[in-house]
Amino acid sequence: MLGIDKLSYQSRWCRVSPLRKCALYLLMMVLAFALPPVGQAVLLLVIAAFTCWLLRVGPVRYLRWLAVQLGFLLFGVMTIIFSASHHAQALLWSVPLGTLHIGIDAQGIGVANQTFWRSLAALAATYWLVLNLPFPQLIILLQRLRVPRLLTEQILLTWRFIFILLDEAQAIHRAQSLRFGYRTLPGGYRSLAMLISMLFSRVLLRYQQMVTTLDVKLYQGDFHL
Repeated sequence: MLGIDKLSYQSRWCRVSPLRKCALYLLMMVLAFALPPVGQAVLLLVIAAFTCWLLRVGPVRYLRWLAVQLGFLLFGVMTIIFSASHHAQALLWSVPLGTLHIGIDAQGIGVANQTFWRSLAALAATYWLVLNLPFPQLIILLQRLRVPRLLTEQILLTWRFIFILLDEAQAIHRAQSLRFGYRTLPGGYRSLAMLISMLFSRVLLRYQQMVTTLDVKLYQGDFHL
C-alpha cells in the first residue's frame, strides 16, 4: 500500500460516508475563498488540527506535508509582490533597471497576502479530503456524482498500475543493489538507466498478462465497480 492509502485507512473517519466528506470539503473550499486573510489563517489552523486528530499524526509531520508545496507557493507570491514600473514613485522600494524600476508594489503586497492564505487554506482542505478518503470510497463517490463510467474505470486501472509499477521497480532495484549496482556514482547511473529500460518492458509484460487473464474470464468491456 502507498503511504497515502495507509493514512486514509487509519483515519478515525475511515468509514464515514464519502458524500458527507465531499460536502464538508466543499464547505471548507467555499470558506477558504470567501473569508478574509485572517479568517483563512484561522481556517487553516482548524483544518490542520482536525486532520492531525483524525489521522493520529503529529503537527511536525503535517508541516512537512505543507512544506512540499510551500516552495512553489512562495515563488508565486514573490512574483505578485514584485512589479515593474516606469515611475519609481509608484513602488514602495525599487531598483532601476534601464528605463524600468523593479521593486515592491504596495497593492501587490495585499494581493499576495490574500493569495498566500487562501492557497494554504485550500491546500489544507484538499489534504484533508485526500488523506481521509480511501480509494474504494473515491470510486463510490465518483459513481454517486454520476461521473462517466469510462473515466472511473480509467482511474481504477491507473491506480492499479501504480502498484504494479512500484512493485516491479522495487524488485529490479533490490536485485541491482545485491550486485552492488549503486556502489559508485557512475555505476549508479548505469543501473538507473537499466532499471528504467527494464521497468517499461516488465510493465508491458504484466499488462499483456492482465489482458490474457481478462480474455480467459470472458471480459466484455466493463469492469465490475
